[in-house]
Amino acid sequence: GRERDLIFGTSYLNFSASYTDSSDDEVSPREKQQTNSKGSSNFCVKNIKQAEFGRREIEIAEQDMSALISLRKRAQGEKPLAGAKIVGCTHITAQTAVSGCLLGDPADSKGAPVLPGVAVFAWKGESEDDFWWCIDRCVNVDGWQANMILDDGGDLTHWVYKKYPSVFKKIRGIVEESVTGVHRLYQLSKAGKLCVPAMNVNDSVTKQKFDNLYCCRESILDGLKRTTDVMFGGKQVVVCGYGEVGKGCCAALKALGAIVYVTEIDPICALQACMDGFRVVKLSEVIRQVDVVITCTGNKNVVTREHLDRMKNSCIVCNMGHSNTEIDVTSLRMPELTWERVRSQVDHVIWPDGKRVVLLAEGRLLNLSCSTVPTFVLSITATTQALALIELYNAPEGRYKQDVYLLPKKMDEYVASLHLPSFDAHLTELTDDQAKYLGLNKNGPFKPNYYR
Repeated sequence: GRERDLIFGTSYLNFSASYTDSSDDEVSPREKQQTNSKGSSNFCVKNIKQAEFGRREIEIAEQDMSALISLRKRAQGEKPLAGAKIVGCTHITAQTAVSGCLLGDPADSKGAPVLPGVAVFAWKGESEDDFWWCIDRCVNVDGWQANMILDDGGDLTHWVYKKYPSVFKKIRGIVEESVTGVHRLYQLSKAGKLCVPAMNVNDSVTKQKFDNLYCCRESILDGLKRTTDVMFGGKQVVVCGYGEVGKGCCAALKALGAIVYVTEIDPICALQACMDGFRVVKLSEVIRQVDVVITCTGNKNVVTREHLDRMKNSCIVCNMGHSNTEIDVTSLRMPELTWERVRSQVDHVIWPDGKRVVLLAEGRLLNLSCSTVPTFVLSITATTQALALIELYNAPEGRYKQDVYLLPKKMDEYVASLHLPSFDAHLTELTDDQAKYLGLNKNGPFKPNYYR
């Protein structure tokens, strides 16, 4: 038998358009018969012939993921996930491939098109039906049943809970890394329907500060520049939401000379925005004058058809929050509006009077659809996820009950320490007297569990 199994579903970034580019392969990957170099067909990707190119992309990514690589070497010796059968739903990139190599067994390539020990069902340009088909293929496998879930957004957890309740009850743990996915888990817990322990990775410091704040501070500009070539100096931009993602976006836009407005429902985040020099407004107050609208809330229908109708000509609309729910794109697929594909991931939505709104990635995540995410940041996130999986899988019976837990602070600090050598950083060590004075262990944790 296989010591470790990892089957990945696909991410919501890959929902397809209502049409395809002329350069796209017209044959759906679901209809193709493909075989990898090991003779397996237990996968579904667009073109297995690109595997060598993918391998080179992975090797480039590994150069800036030294901490994850060191954890992988340790895991290969200790085998902390021996017996774990992990089903995952996340963004499929070269960087997540590196983490897949950590969780999968490098000695076992049965069923892996690109990653050792990993069966992948994913391709760019999926329809919504394709998306759920891929998830189902990962869960409904003859002779194989998952006992761990690694999720990003809660879609996989929702699918297993609804469609395969007997499988869900046998899951030993869930690791969730998104705001929306964590919210769904807390809802299940509150309703008494969460029958397995779950780890909330999203609210770990290493996820909040690095993936949400520092990552989005760079990738927001990357995505907007690649798709629109816009110059930000003097442009009026409204950022909906001032959580960690919103903070990163606002900081980057302000640094380039943009005039930035913020919308918020939370008075604490709103006050933070004010103290950082941003004017807090209602979206309806500035919608007619802004040049760019960016959503970062994790909510749904933040930008409605009413807002879209009132936008000025050539306003750019994009999403940095969850999935494709923040912008009401469905309301734009009406007979009176014309869609015009400008370039990949860029559409003009044209009103009867000739007004055009520039919609990016059809409302999906901008940084994952239109640009790349910094490799170093994904190393931090993937290391956090891997440690959470190891913790839940190896925890003695009774440590974790049927509830949602935060990543232990000691583990959070360990993830950070693994990445410090990349900067040649040297930590100061407390003396025994100093540690006693602060009431801390010299080796940590240095912050309480509630610290964010």
